[in-house]
Amino acid sequence: MLTPAPLETDKPRTRQFRRHSHRPLLAPAAVARQGRVATLVWERLRDSVAAAAFLNTHDTSLGGRPIDLAIADDGGFRAVVARLDALHPAG
Repeated sequence: MLTPAPLETDKPRTRQFRRHSHRPLLAPAAVARQGRVATLVWERLRDSVAAAAFLNTHDTSLGGRPIDLAIADDGGFRAVVARLDALHPAG
């Protein structure tokens, strides 16, 4: 004998918008720096692969990944922008 298909209302309810990460959220100032540096790099390089490589590859002269340094504080942001200017001058 066939069993009837369950009704839509028979489905168990789950939380639809569950947070999957236990990492703390970035502070608003860090989020702003992250957005500004990503925008600057994109505007300068105009290539998503090159921009991602610049931001995520360890830079020995900076002593870390540019995205991490830019997010950390204003001094790191300025250092990353100076490095970007040295490697890829505006023009």
